[in-house]
Amino acid sequence: MKITVDLDLCQGHAACQEEAPGIFTVPKHGKVEILCATPDPDARAAVEAAVRYCPTRALSITE
Repeated sequence: MKITVDLDLCQGHAACQEEAPGIFTVPKHGKVEILCATPDPDARAAVEAAVRYCPTRALSITE
C-alpha cells in the first residue's frame, strides 16, 4: 500500500490527521504532510478511513 496526495486539492481540513495521526499531519494553515507513505498493513483501516473522510478527495491508496 502506498499513499499519495494531490496537494492542489488539499485544503488542510485535517480529517486525515484525525483518522490516522501517525501517518498524516496537517500544520496550522497548511496542507497535509504524509509522515509514512508506505505504512504497515496494520494501519490500513486508519488510512482507508482517512482517504474516505477527506472532504476534497486529495488522498488515495495504490497497491
